[in-house]
Amino acid sequence: PRRAGRRRDEVPSGVAMSSERSAAAGSPAPLCSEPAGADYRDWVRRSYLELVSSNHHSVQALSWRKLYLSRAKLKASSRTSALLSGFAMVAMVEVQLEMDYNYPKFLLIAFSACTTVLVAVHLFALLISTCILPNVEAVSNIHNLNSVNESPHERMHYYIELAWGFSTALGIILFLLEVVLLCWIKFLPVDSKRKTPQVVPAQPGEGHTGRDAALTSTIIMAPVGLIFVIFTVHFYRSLVGHKTERHNQEIEELHKLKVQLDGHDRSLQVV
Repeated sequence: PRRAGRRRDEVPSGVAMSSERSAAAGSPAPLCSEPAGADYRDWVRRSYLELVSSNHHSVQALSWRKLYLSRAKLKASSRTSALLSGFAMVAMVEVQLEMDYNYPKFLLIAFSACTTVLVAVHLFALLISTCILPNVEAVSNIHNLNSVNESPHERMHYYIELAWGFSTALGIILFLLEVVLLCWIKFLPVDSKRKTPQVVPAQPGEGHTGRDAALTSTIIMAPVGLIFVIFTVHFYRSLVGHKTERHNQEIEELHKLKVQLDGHDRSLQVV
């Protein structure tokens, strides 16, 4: 009877242990559903933070690209302005006027005005480049993403573009005009035997070689200047079109990002 009583006591204990094991095995089911939802929320939060951080890094990369572009423009405009203004000054100083020849008044006035405006434009571009470039260089040499905000290239953007336009567009056109006027002043007195610029009848073996040389330089320089203007307009239109296309792509990427975030928010609300 004692053994039977022990067996009877043991059986319910085993049953109790099995029931406890089954309860322990079945109890994690509701607990697992809650961590799954929490993990999903954490994943959505991490993905959102990664997207925001990537967007922040893309904005920083765009700022650094603008910084390097501004620095390159300032360097190019400073070199070009220094070179062309030096050539213009040398041309004005070294030109030798024939005192025995009566130059046309408008030719001397045009040459003087063109040279003065050319030097003034290039010196103004050189002044802007000299003032802004050291500040941009000082920031560009710092290897820190947040240091780009210390550069004045964003605030001085219009001055940088003004120096770039004066040095490359207006300055080069004035330099081409300077070359034409210099050719007329240099070659016009050749083979001239009179003090007045009247037409001399052609003689055997003689002619207006200087006038023909100046006219030839003008004929050559006219299409060159036209090609330069066409190339400048085409280049800037292509550059603006490229920037517009890039902005449209960035807007599309932002729209896709918004759609993805909206989808994550809806799925999170469903969960």
